[in-house]
Amino acid sequence: MTVFARLALILSLAVPPGLAMAADPQDISWHMLAPSAAVIENPFENLTDDQMDTLRQILRFEALAEQSYEASFTTEAQALREQLEEDGLDVDGLFAARLAIMEKREAAATGVNEALIGSSIRMPGYVLPLEFKDRKVVEFLLVPTVGACIHTPPPPANQVVHVVYPEGIEVNGLFTPVWITGTMVAQSSVQDVGYVDGQAPVSVSYSMQPLLVESYGG
Repeated sequence: MTVFARLALILSLAVPPGLAMAADPQDISWHMLAPSAAVIENPFENLTDDQMDTLRQILRFEALAEQSYEASFTTEAQALREQLEEDGLDVDGLFAARLAIMEKREAAATGVNEALIGSSIRMPGYVLPLEFKDRKVVEFLLVPTVGACIHTPPPPANQVVHVVYPEGIEVNGLFTPVWITGTMVAQSSVQDVGYVDGQAPVSVSYSMQPLLVESYGG
């Protein structure tokens, strides 16, 4: 082995694996965290407003009948079912389609982009602190917009990254803009976000222990 080859080998062994992986991270944007969109057929698009309202009433009456065992609710629901069936509608089929659509939408909101898992990435976002140590944030949620989870409903789970960074970063209040660099991990969790008057759970699909957290303007 030549002297140059020995030197190259020594240098390569001296570099921590994580740092080597971070040498060429892929810059990504938030929309890349979502999986490819599935086509969702909508069997309700040609129904009239009255038919949609009747479906909602059937659901309500059947739920009340299940809760109270009141026979009148069952009778009301059955009458409405017959009304829609006279229009040629398959009520049970529509309800089954409704559940299937809800499941697909849930999958679209929580699924991850498998192509990013295990990859070294760099992405921007805003810090929503979860834990402080020595006046630095050591655990936080990275969110795509200012106010997410606090002033507006939480984004979909696959639009939130749970970040653990023991080195800590200094922030000036909520939603400090940063870049994070590290290996993306698919990890579902529910994190409690603190408010002035309490806490609220936020579902998360990704996690990261970044090699680097830097100011967005840095």
